[in-house]
Amino acid sequence: MAQSGDYDDINNDEDISDEDISALEDKPSDSDLEETDVIVVAGDEALAPDTPVYRLRLSYSNETFLALYKGDILGNGSWVLVPTRYGKDLAQIIGPVQRKSSSSFSEVARIERPASAEDLDKSAYNRKQEKEAFKICKEKIETHRLEMKLVSVHYLLEESKVLFFFTAENRVDFRDLVKDLVGIFKTRIELRQIGVRDESRVVGGLGVCGRAYCCHAVSDKLKPVSIKMAKDQNLSLNSMKISGPCGRLLCCLAYEHNFYNEQRRLIPQEGCKINYDESLWKVIEVNVVVGTVKLSTEDGRQISLPSTQFEKTDGRWQIKRN
Repeated sequence: MAQSGDYDDINNDEDISDEDISALEDKPSDSDLEETDVIVVAGDEALAPDTPVYRLRLSYSNETFLALYKGDILGNGSWVLVPTRYGKDLAQIIGPVQRKSSSSFSEVARIERPASAEDLDKSAYNRKQEKEAFKICKEKIETHRLEMKLVSVHYLLEESKVLFFFTAENRVDFRDLVKDLVGIFKTRIELRQIGVRDESRVVGGLGVCGRAYCCHAVSDKLKPVSIKMAKDQNLSLNSMKISGPCGRLLCCLAYEHNFYNEQRRLIPQEGCKINYDESLWKVIEVNVVVGTVKLSTEDGRQISLPSTQFEKTDGRWQIKRN
């Protein structure tokens, strides 16, 4: 899960306004989007073709990752113990990786062992404890009048530690809150600030399209999204239309960006001038999704042609002759 660091190094999220759509973009200070909760090991050793590689998910962060296990084959949906940055914890197997792109992986986790019945019982007990801890922490936040939003609570399986994940727009002095929590739970307490996109990935929900959040149900990899991506896709720069419930630009802009870039290389762009039928035509509109290009002349004539009708010869666009 991306995080901004300990108390002394908490970064701020800027307020979002309709007038300043740049606030919708991801900031380097929001979170380290490449950071992971999983402890990975550099794949210096060659990976045999028959070595089982699995994709796993951490339930508390919804993060997925690759992991190796050289023991017996592990079934889909089963639970295993893996090392994380907070301590050893449970992760669930989504399934084996069927296609390996290379003979080795640059970064993979190492599964320690399959979860035992005792591990699963303890995890189920922890889930109940987390609900109560969430309620208590939320009450304490209100008591101290702290400007922070509690997102989730997680008890580690093999560590005497409780993790509290929260979001906040400004710096938060939560030292008194930590003292209260330590006094109540009698164990180590760690408060971690996460970004608003991480919150959506963890909590989940439905987007404006009516489908589950992309960051929660499609991919947990939070790629940076920029205003330029929206411009390249000819979208209205209306913050209400191009931002998700998290207040940042829609994840789908990043997913579709490569498609738009690839397609735009194959067709003329707006403003391009093309000689056709003894007239000079200007490209006034390009619809990448539909695959059409609209042109006009100075005398007001307009035509719309399929993008497949265009070809580039000697650096100049022209319309194919039938």
